[in-house]
Amino acid sequence: MTIRNKFKALPSLLALIGAMAVLPTPGYAQSSGITTALQQQTGVYHRSKAGKTPDFYADPTWPALLPHDWLLGQVGGLFVDSHDHIWVYSRPRTMTNDETGLELAVSGATDAKGQPVNGLGFVRANGFGSDCCKAAPSVLEFDATGKLLRSWGGPADPGFIGGKCKAEEGCIWPNSEHGIYVDSHDNVWIAGNLAAPAPGAAPAVVPWTTNKQGGDGFVLKFDMNGNFKMRIGGTPQGPDSNNKDGGLHGTPTLYQPADMVVDPRTNHLYVADGYGNRRVLIVDAETGQYIGHFGAYGNNPIDDAAAAAQGVWSDDAPKGHVKPAFFRNPVHCVKIADDGKIYVCDRGNDRIQVFDGKDPSLGKPCSNPNGEVGKCGFLTERWVSGKTYTLPIMPGTAVSLNFSPDTAQSCLYVGDNTNQTIYILNRSNLQELGRLGHAGRMTGDFHWLHQVSLDSQGNIYTAEVDTGKRVQKFVRYGSQGCSGTGSDTVGGPP
Repeated sequence: MTIRNKFKALPSLLALIGAMAVLPTPGYAQSSGITTALQQQTGVYHRSKAGKTPDFYADPTWPALLPHDWLLGQVGGLFVDSHDHIWVYSRPRTMTNDETGLELAVSGATDAKGQPVNGLGFVRANGFGSDCCKAAPSVLEFDATGKLLRSWGGPADPGFIGGKCKAEEGCIWPNSEHGIYVDSHDNVWIAGNLAAPAPGAAPAVVPWTTNKQGGDGFVLKFDMNGNFKMRIGGTPQGPDSNNKDGGLHGTPTLYQPADMVVDPRTNHLYVADGYGNRRVLIVDAETGQYIGHFGAYGNNPIDDAAAAAQGVWSDDAPKGHVKPAFFRNPVHCVKIADDGKIYVCDRGNDRIQVFDGKDPSLGKPCSNPNGEVGKCGFLTERWVSGKTYTLPIMPGTAVSLNFSPDTAQSCLYVGDNTNQTIYILNRSNLQELGRLGHAGRMTGDFHWLHQVSLDSQGNIYTAEVDTGKRVQKFVRYGSQGCSGTGSDTVGGPP
């Protein structure tokens, strides 16, 4: 019996655990040995004595087993939409040979020795490689119980490239899936973060390569069924954080964008741009036309060359440059709270910055190199486990963030991709009140935590890259919001 079939033989136990996991009251969690153990192993720790946060425990049954022998690759994006559906954006080309044993040879595709290969370039001269598994389509939609509702997109979805995604209509699927967002009109936005090949270098091409023109310098807009609607950007060879019209139909060209969000009040699309550029781009979500952009502290224009010359923060800080006036790559997330504040993950600098989305100067030409509060739309910043090493040594902190669903959105959940935890902050004072998750491989642990999102009940969903390659659900119980005081220092040994 295969491991996969053994799991199928446990439906009653999984259903029992799943049923217990959706009950939110602390009293019930304490009444069950299983849920008590889950709460102790996967719940909030390092609590502030003067603060209050929701409580959580990880649900080991979420999501349900995928059909068709599918597995996820690295999860480049995750987002919970207005229907409490969870959208997962997987990278099939990050899967290993043993993870794609059922992926057969692509017709006509061979390696340098003339041997048949599958879509990832693994030799399939003798048919299938093993009894596990196939790459799932890149976009998957789940309900809150973990049931798969819809899937489409990417090179692992037969017929999608050249079908619903036609190059002649402007649709180029990115080579590295990164960032997914579903707006209030149920449009699905995705991006990609692979760089262009170095000058003179041959591009790495396998049968599933989708962008052969340059870097992933675009975002794509689809409906919920994967029908292509619009592309913003192009396929540049390098960064240009001030580009306004170099993309398709005169839209701005991005470079390795990481995340996006639409402000429903203005229909402005904000893009964290990204792994190559050092800005947040603002465009019209209907036309893709340029509206504005801003860098750290609201600066515009952005000096890419000078910022690149500064190197990584750990080389720069000893020179006295401890408050960089630019985003370091990657600019990894952008989120908008209901009160109009815009939060940006400056992962390369181990910090988040907060801006006033209602300030008319935000995104316009403006100089604020000293980080003056109230200038160029800048409000505040918070170091997140400051002085934690970032790329190329470690991935860095401030990888993703999101808000609790109470009216005040009083909790700010900030993911840390080096220290593998989620910091729970009081959004009103940005003080740390507690943490969720540790580094590891068990339920509730993280390996390269990459995305954090919440549903309307306050449940947290997470995604992992590198070899983590999974999504998890943390069930909320108790309080919905955050209050009180904690530590001004976010991160550090608990």
